[in-house]
Formats: sequence, C-alpha cells, structure tokens
Amino acid sequence: MEFLIASAIGVMTAAGIYLVLRLRTFPVILGISLLTYAVNVFLFASGRVVIGAPPVLRDDVTFYTDPLPQALVLTAIVISFGMTAVVVMIGLGAFLGSNDDHVDDQPGADDDSKEGAA
Repeated sequence: MEFLIASAIGVMTAAGIYLVLRLRTFPVILGISLLTYAVNVFLFASGRVVIGAPPVLRDDVTFYTDPLPQALVLTAIVISFGMTAVVVMIGLGAFLGSNDDHVDDQPGADDDSKEGAA
C-alpha cells in the first residue's frame, strides 16, 4: 500500500513539474494543481495509512489515526483553491491585456520556431 501511494505521489509530482515548465498559462495552472494534490497526498500519508481506525484517542481505543495530517490537508485544500483562483485571474488578465498566454512574456516566441522550420 505504501509503495502505491509513494508511486502516485511521484507520478503526480513529475507530471506537475513537467506542466509547470511549459510556456503556456493553462498547463502551468494544471501543473500547480497537480503539485498541490501531490503535497496533499504526501501530508495525508505522513500520518500513517490506517483503514478503519478512529482519528481521536478514546478510553476504549488503543490504535488510532493521527488527526494532525488530516487537519493540514483540509487547510492545504482551502489554500490551494484560493491560490488557483488567483493564478487563473492573473493569467486571464495577462491574456486579455496582450492577446497572448506565454508565461515567459516574449511575444511572438512561436513565430521564431515557425521560421526556422520553413
């Protein structure tokens, strides 16, 4: 089970980094979202992967799940939603202002590659 979770975290992180390094706004936003999902799964898995255990220690329970990672993940979800909304608005404003969605702010960067191919 731990190998599956570690592999999922690795795949989401690799895909997120790949998308963040793209030159368009939309893939960068998707990459940031994937990175936040990977961090959320990592935080959740750091509290031991336990199925069916209560999150709070009571008198009759000897085995429980750590509630701190669950609280951290809930906080991270809210923060990542707000951050994604801000980044989408910044990207939309940049696109409407310049009719271009390049991240590196070099207008006509695709035009150079077309001339070299011809």
